[in-house]
Amino acid sequence: MKKLDKLILGSFIGPFFLTFIVVDFILLTVNMLKYFDEIFGKGLSFWIYMELISYFVISISPMALPLAVLLSSLMTFGNLGEHFELTAIKSSGISLLRALLPIGIFVVFLTIGAYLSNNYLVPRVNLKTFSLLYDIRMKSPALDIKEGVFYAGIPNYSIKVNKKMDDIRLQDIIIYNHAEGQGNTNVILADSGRMEPFFNDSYLSLTLYNGVNYKESRGQRGLADKPADFSRTYFSENQIIFNLESFQMNRTPEDLWSTNRSIKNIAELKDGLDSIYSEINQIVYYNYANTESGYTFFTRNRKLSPPNAVVERKMRDDSLRLERGKQKQALQDASRGVIDASTYNASTDSLSEELYEYNPAEEEALIDPLYASMDERGIVEENNTSNTNIVPTDSIVTADTLLSDQLEDTIASRSLGRGGLSSEGFDFTPLNRSDSIRMLKNRAEPDNRPLGKLSPEQIARLDSIIEVNNYEQRAATVAINNARSQKNNFSNKVAQIDNLEREYRRFQIAWYQKYTTAFACIVMFLIGAPLGAIIKKGGLGMPVLMSIIFFIVYYMLTITGEKWAKEGITDPIFGTWFSNLVLLPFGFFFLKQARKDARLFEPDTYVEFWNKLLLFFKRKFSKT
Repeated sequence: MKKLDKLILGSFIGPFFLTFIVVDFILLTVNMLKYFDEIFGKGLSFWIYMELISYFVISISPMALPLAVLLSSLMTFGNLGEHFELTAIKSSGISLLRALLPIGIFVVFLTIGAYLSNNYLVPRVNLKTFSLLYDIRMKSPALDIKEGVFYAGIPNYSIKVNKKMDDIRLQDIIIYNHAEGQGNTNVILADSGRMEPFFNDSYLSLTLYNGVNYKESRGQRGLADKPADFSRTYFSENQIIFNLESFQMNRTPEDLWSTNRSIKNIAELKDGLDSIYSEINQIVYYNYANTESGYTFFTRNRKLSPPNAVVERKMRDDSLRLERGKQKQALQDASRGVIDASTYNASTDSLSEELYEYNPAEEEALIDPLYASMDERGIVEENNTSNTNIVPTDSIVTADTLLSDQLEDTIASRSLGRGGLSSEGFDFTPLNRSDSIRMLKNRAEPDNRPLGKLSPEQIARLDSIIEVNNYEQRAATVAINNARSQKNNFSNKVAQIDNLEREYRRFQIAWYQKYTTAFACIVMFLIGAPLGAIIKKGGLGMPVLMSIIFFIVYYMLTITGEKWAKEGITDPIFGTWFSNLVLLPFGFFFLKQARKDARLFEPDTYVEFWNKLLLFFKRKFSKT
């Protein structure tokens, strides 16, 4: 490393660490003010506050690094320009880009370190921060009974002490006991008392002297009932034990925040994105399946099948879920000594094929239970003659005949759904067992076989049934109710999907932020270093002002881009990179102007430009 590189890098390292500490302290103060009322005044130890502050310092470091790089680089090259060291460097034949090289390499390594910190360190620190901050919030304020003021910090009690001799001895005490929840029905008055905690401040012993206890019962009573009981008890000494568990800080398990995206690294965020997408896909899949059952007429000849991508994703998720369940069960069995977990090596592909393979035995399984139930009720099949003595001869029916009667109602309802019976009706003849099985299995599909005609008596009978029982009006009512239920179902599903998609975009934003906050260090360096060479002012005056302006612009652009991404207005990648994309051209512009020694911030430059502009217009108007 040359002496010039050591000079420039040495003049940058000192201001960088100083500005980083200052910026971190400012952001820490702003962040602590948001929780000031919730974390202070609760009697916590000094080390708990130091632990919380250390967590805050690490968690806000990704935001402090870009501002520290901007301010320190601007101060460094501003000092070099103010003391004419930058002029000497240029006069010796060294370009501005070569002078920026050592700090640029340092900023590149700083960017890599910031990325690693955002991905591994900050999520773990955020987990501990959330856990500790929640425990501090849940802790009750410190026990602080003041003179002449009612203290309600102890649950179910309100205590007033008119005079405190010290932290133990009290005088003129009033205690309201609200444990029964019926108002001020239990009041204790005492001349003096002693307040002493014990068992590591888990309990408080309040000993009262020379007092009286007033108690009134407030039960519901009628006009003829006796008045409520009222008791007055005098005592010379009375001891009350208060439970102070709410004043102790109990540490909550950190697993409660395992689903928060702020505590996840990139790999965990990808897993979360995959889980959310699987949940959305499952809602879409079952919405197709449930909708098809609601449109029985529309889906007679067509299917509301989900897209192939949805079906494939559903099969993949189900197979993986079952595979995970088998592995978990295998581990549980192995822990109980049933099987060895190492012998379980079933593959996901074989499991998926086993899940979705069609079983031909299902065909008989659809009909056999129906025949079994007929046999139990004494219905005799056509080939069974062993039960002829149980049922009278004229009432014996075959199973095929019963199935044919059921199919009669089905086919009639289908013909009615097509606009009424035609003159070419249907002939309902008893079907054999094979036809019954085929018709029951495919009853959702229309039967296009040529059937016989209905007699005029049968047509008149069916028409009378439709007219008398108001089937058309009832069918319209059922259709309207189905449409309303489908509309409500669609609205609920759309709301669920919108919430999941919004959470999906938030996970994407948290993923891309780990890159953008680190890359912001390079962007701020490209703005700060050339700007310092142009301004040629060091110290904490002009550099601080310019740094604050650009940092505010950067922060506003970051918030705007993230809001667009959350609302789905733009892609999450563009939303998170929006601030860097806007400020990066400013960096290249300042770098170009610094190489030309432009005087952008000198008043003479703009005065001279204004004079030239006026001269141009004067010449133009004089010619005309």
